[in-house]
Amino acid sequence: MFKKIHIRSYEVGLKFRENEFVGLIGAGKHFVYMGFGKTKVRVVSKRDPWLVDDQLDVIVKSGVLADKAEVIDLSDHERALVWIDGRFSCVLGPGLYAYWTGVRNTRVETVTIENARLEHKELSTIVRGGDAARLLDVCKVDRDHVGVLFLDGRFVELLDPGLYAFWKDAGDARVVAVDTRELQVDVSGQEMLTADKVSLRINAMATYVVKDARRAVSVSDDLRQSFYREVQFALRASVGARELDVFLGGKDDLIEELEQSVRDRARVLGLEVVSVGIRDVILPGDMKDLMNKVIEARKAAEANLIRAREETAAMRSQANTAKLLADNPTLMRLRELEILEKIASAGNMSIVLGEKGLADRVVNLL
Repeated sequence: MFKKIHIRSYEVGLKFRENEFVGLIGAGKHFVYMGFGKTKVRVVSKRDPWLVDDQLDVIVKSGVLADKAEVIDLSDHERALVWIDGRFSCVLGPGLYAYWTGVRNTRVETVTIENARLEHKELSTIVRGGDAARLLDVCKVDRDHVGVLFLDGRFVELLDPGLYAFWKDAGDARVVAVDTRELQVDVSGQEMLTADKVSLRINAMATYVVKDARRAVSVSDDLRQSFYREVQFALRASVGARELDVFLGGKDDLIEELEQSVRDRARVLGLEVVSVGIRDVILPGDMKDLMNKVIEARKAAEANLIRAREETAAMRSQANTAKLLADNPTLMRLRELEILEKIASAGNMSIVLGEKGLADRVVNLL
């Protein structure tokens, strides 16, 4: 009917009679009247900081823990951050808790969740602790990104790169990370018709940056795809309004018009266009042959025109020279002497004299 119970210095005995708590038993050796099994003693270690029992509320109300343990009673809008022996241990949700004093160095910090965001200098340690994932939504905004925070569907603020945690029961927190670096979209393999019904395949590229992150995530559910469609539509509109010759001869004008059109629409999406360009223009095979023939004929006509201009210029020069020599006999004589000098310097000159008149003329020239 009596049972000997040995309780060590770091232990406490919880005594129950007919499953109701009746008191604590301190350290030492005790003979406990068990009363035919109606009395039970549960020995717990204070090296485990927390006193866990189904009748914890009864034990707390009895007052026996006044100088032996600290009691924490957390309401629905309160949470507790617990450090044991200088190391973070866990996060506690609403409820009644008791931890032993005197054996382990336990520190409890009570916080409210009225502000859904948990801000703490040791946040990175807290989110890795026990029960953190059960009570906290944790997110990280990477470098070169900005986070757009929504709470219960309402925009709250923009978040810089870093680690963030939000209490789950305080509301539905959602953080959308937006890349703030320059990004590109390739609009490739676009089959288009010019105003004169010529089929083209065009590859274009557009570069953009996010200037208004809140607008960027609110206006479209897929920002990149939306911007891709805007570039595609603007390209089709610009090409479709031009004939092939105008398009090929005025790409700069086309790009300027395309960039302006895309820029206006990108502003609605919260973006800023850095540049828009056309990388490739591919013509069908038969159109390539036709264009080559046109270019070949054009070049041949240009060559003929240049040749005709040169011949005309040469004939005009000769006519001017002949007129000048006819008007100036002395200049004509000098010209004749220059020609004889060139002939003489080229080699041996043989003069065959005939009738007397011809000989006199040669002598006169010499």
